[in-house]
Amino acid sequence: MTRAVETSGLERRLEAELEEFRRTGVYKRLNHLDGPQGPVVRMEGRGDVLILSSNNYLGLSAQPEVVAAGKAALDRFGAGTASVRFICGTFTVHRALEQACARLVGAEASLSFVSCWNANEAVPATLLGEDDLVLSDQLNHASIIDAIRLAKAITKCQTGVFRHADLADLEEKLRAAKDRRVRMVITDGVFSMEGAIAKLPDLVALCRRYDAVLVVDDSHATGVLGATGRGTAEHFGMLGEVDIITSTLGKALGGAAGGFVAGSAAVCDYLTQRARPQLFSNALPPTVAASALASVEYLEAHPERVATLRESARYFREQLLALGFKPLAGETPIVPVIVGETAFAIRLSEELLSEGVFVTGFGFPVVPQGQARVRCQISAAHTREPLDRALAAVKKVGERLGLI
Repeated sequence: MTRAVETSGLERRLEAELEEFRRTGVYKRLNHLDGPQGPVVRMEGRGDVLILSSNNYLGLSAQPEVVAAGKAALDRFGAGTASVRFICGTFTVHRALEQACARLVGAEASLSFVSCWNANEAVPATLLGEDDLVLSDQLNHASIIDAIRLAKAITKCQTGVFRHADLADLEEKLRAAKDRRVRMVITDGVFSMEGAIAKLPDLVALCRRYDAVLVVDDSHATGVLGATGRGTAEHFGMLGEVDIITSTLGKALGGAAGGFVAGSAAVCDYLTQRARPQLFSNALPPTVAASALASVEYLEAHPERVATLRESARYFREQLLALGFKPLAGETPIVPVIVGETAFAIRLSEELLSEGVFVTGFGFPVVPQGQARVRCQISAAHTREPLDRALAAVKKVGERLGLI
């Protein structure tokens, strides 16, 4: 006989808060896919749905060469690494992947992690100490925010936030920190909720003036920005001029999982020696590492994918404007439309899904109160036909809800 378990205070609180999420229309429901990511996906209970909410920017997650590389690695290396790299050995595919990632972003070396979250977590907490300072852009990704909190807790380094893209505010804080042994500045390359690009030339100049280390999280720029998809630095003609780059293997580069830190050989070697996410966590599964490596090699051989992505994003943004919507201006395949409150953004996404278009509504706490949005994301795999079909659905729902 199963003994009845008394509901704890924690359970009661969580259940009450979940019910409040449902009542106010901000509850997030998971949609289950029964096939690979692509411009059209098979969604459980809905059939084929056009997807406008994926980070699969280059359409490589189902690319035959990428899938085949993962299958071959499964046969060659097995399912997993069984332990951390320095204990039971590291696979040759990890070394090859790290060489490819460094080559791609114009760095001397790189080190892979199981996610870019872990890569971001490793950098300030491992490289900084109590005599150092780290400054973060106000709109940086949550992984950077948590990484800085962790660094402060572990190493007691000083931390600070500068207003989004406000170089005067950043300079004032750097000027006031001349006594710090190391000054580190961290920024997203592309800010994921806005699609805005960091002012990299100004940031590099400012960091050089104040002898600061610049770290750029290029997760939404790798494979996206620059003539050949090498990221924010290539976009500005500054390859090799960023001190440290972190990025993901889970978006444009195959969309599976993993991340990396790229920089000098000394930085990557020191992270190998001391970074806790490296020392106490299994390495990236070799199947995923092989798929990511194949994605990098495919991108290097097919830079036209980047041009296709750029053209499709331009077309979609222009057509939204022609319909009367006001997406945030930008040059990236992230096309956000601000709608106000979280509940309305979620309702808009649900209405679009009923029309066969999967695009996610974002609200607080992911974005500030009152700035909820649907974030459309374009892929190189989107041809004009699915884009036009999506635009027709957006127009229909927008008129129904009074947005246009």
